[in-house]
Amino acid sequence: MESIKAFPKKTKIYLSIWTAINLLILFLYIFAAGANILTALIFFIMWQGAVVFYYYYRYNLRKQKKYGDWFDAIMFAVLAATFIRSLFIEAYQIPTPSMEKSLLVGDFLFVSKVNYGARLPMTPLSVPFAHQTLPIGEIKAYSDALKLPYYRLPGFQKIKNGDVVVFNYPFELENPVDKKTNYIKRCIAIPGDELTIVNGNIFINSKRMEDPPEREYSYKVNTNGTSFNKKLLDKLDITDKDPVMSMYWMTDQTRDALAKESNVLSIDTLIQQKEFPGQTYPGWQGLNWSRDNFGPIYVPKKGVKIPMNEKNFWLYKLPIEQYEHAGKLEQTGDGFTLNGQVIQEYTFKMDYYFMMGDNRHNSEDSRFWGFVPEDHIVGKALFIWLSIKHDITRATKPDGTAFEKRKFKGIRWNRIFKGIH
Repeated sequence: MESIKAFPKKTKIYLSIWTAINLLILFLYIFAAGANILTALIFFIMWQGAVVFYYYYRYNLRKQKKYGDWFDAIMFAVLAATFIRSLFIEAYQIPTPSMEKSLLVGDFLFVSKVNYGARLPMTPLSVPFAHQTLPIGEIKAYSDALKLPYYRLPGFQKIKNGDVVVFNYPFELENPVDKKTNYIKRCIAIPGDELTIVNGNIFINSKRMEDPPEREYSYKVNTNGTSFNKKLLDKLDITDKDPVMSMYWMTDQTRDALAKESNVLSIDTLIQQKEFPGQTYPGWQGLNWSRDNFGPIYVPKKGVKIPMNEKNFWLYKLPIEQYEHAGKLEQTGDGFTLNGQVIQEYTFKMDYYFMMGDNRHNSEDSRFWGFVPEDHIVGKALFIWLSIKHDITRATKPDGTAFEKRKFKGIRWNRIFKGIH
């Protein structure tokens, strides 16, 4: 204690601020989130201990140790970055073309935690700057020995239809919520909405939703037998393609430009009709929805009751059992039971969202794996801070396995600091 009393006045102020923040988070976990008191105290002691140790090292041990200044800088960076990434802002990279052309493979984004309200850590025992695994050896980067309940701080806004949102992939049931893979999609429907897709057109509560300006579809391009010059494809910025199958993923503007080429006979939009029952969420043979003809489907809202019938049983069984942890939902000869008790209706405990990629024909999204619960929301995509260009070509191995070839092409300077809409 004597060493702490000897801290400079300014350091004591910093330490008091840290302590106040940690105490506030402790109270939120216990009184707002309903956390186990012992678990919340362990988290408080762990984080408070790390802060106190840093200042103790800085003013009592740094000058006595070789490379002391380096360790001091590293510890400060870890503490500060962990705090900022948890509650304010975090970097994210676009790994797949599911949001093209709004967002491109190689875009690096900043994602705001404060817009929708920062989600407090749920799996706090983790390696700093790592998400699921360490870069070397594929070793798990977290421990679920200490688990905390879901709680979100107040935000500046609520998620709106059309927002670009980063979230944890809900269907990845083997990992804790905040350690599931990060996905980025556009929020199409919010809690309480009824969504319908008709021939690719989206309707929210029976009103047509305007497509993003750079939305892509897949097209079958029929030519006179000659292939396209690579310079032409680069000029039109067609990066998501499978020339072997004559398939190209394009915006409407790019499609119209390509149609003017002399070797193009026709361009057909690959709209999927309702032909194969069970091919989309929830995988029930009683629904013959497709990626382009889907619904109507109700997006659950917290506190709203739904009648329990066969269709709703299949649509909401996954959220009820896996996301709300309400118990075992079963269909019996007499109706439906939850944990063995007959139920006529169910009341949702959380809000849910329906997410889709702007690359409508090359996106694994809510049409295939269902709703995103509110506790899986990470934050709002703000702007691009770096964009690296790759030449991506789809190809097929002799055994029929599809894969992508990527070649570095430089930096997209025109996308740096571009806002995301």
